[in-house]
Amino acid sequence: MLVVLFISCGSKEQKETGWTSLLDKDLSQWDMYLSYEMKDNYNGSVPLDTNGDTIKPIGYNNNHKNVFTVIQDGDEPILKVSGEVYGCVFTKESYRNYHLRLKMKWGNKKWEPRLNKSLDSGILYHSIGECGADYWRTWMTSHEFQLIQTGTEGSSGDYWCIGQTQMDVRARKDSSRVVFDNSASLIPIGVNSPHGYYCAAKGTIEKPKDEWNDIELICYEGKSLHIVNGNVVMALSNLRCLKNGETKPLVEGKIQLQSEAGEVFYKDIEIKKIKELPTEYQQYFN
Repeated sequence: MLVVLFISCGSKEQKETGWTSLLDKDLSQWDMYLSYEMKDNYNGSVPLDTNGDTIKPIGYNNNHKNVFTVIQDGDEPILKVSGEVYGCVFTKESYRNYHLRLKMKWGNKKWEPRLNKSLDSGILYHSIGECGADYWRTWMTSHEFQLIQTGTEGSSGDYWCIGQTQMDVRARKDSSRVVFDNSASLIPIGVNSPHGYYCAAKGTIEKPKDEWNDIELICYEGKSLHIVNGNVVMALSNLRCLKNGETKPLVEGKIQLQSEAGEVFYKDIEIKKIKELPTEYQQYFN
């Protein structure tokens, strides 16, 4: 009787959590796209071959050089992204109003054009349209939760506009950068903004290189929170994009994980639908 009761309670608890795993050994819930092996002289144009002809991107679901592989640690799948070719894996489904969580850690390998720069990757969310819409001709129109080794270039949790996107954030000018500051005034960031395409996170505490970092993204009706190891480092409002000259809300879409010239590992990728912004985070939008 006691055993039956225990199992019943355990099943109910699991059901109430609402978390869905997005990672398995077959990457069954993801598609992929690869564009090019970038060089240091890339200028935003379609790369050319030695004859001056345009080079076609590698394209969809062609895992060239095994950029994306799933390795097993016991029963636990771990996604390895080599970074050798610019690209992404992206969810087959689109999501709106959710809490995404995962663990990530850095590898050791770097590739052009980032051989002398920080290891870099990112979570691109509310992704719409075809891949190749950005400067690097690789990713979908989206908002970026940057993942980067903390250093002079930035820190995990930074925001980047990918393609024709915009958002509002409470931020201040700090030297040459715009930095998230929840006590500052709300300003626009993104395409056509006088404040630029980028906003630096504030308060990121990254674990040592060989340890797993806890990464969380919470999105609800045009708002988003970037959370790194339990710390809110960015709060965004009025997520939107420009389409045919008009500004439109961008509040749902697919999720991309970047391959961006640096080796990175992911595990425990889970998502949960939410019906409201959690109470403890509402202070960031008052």
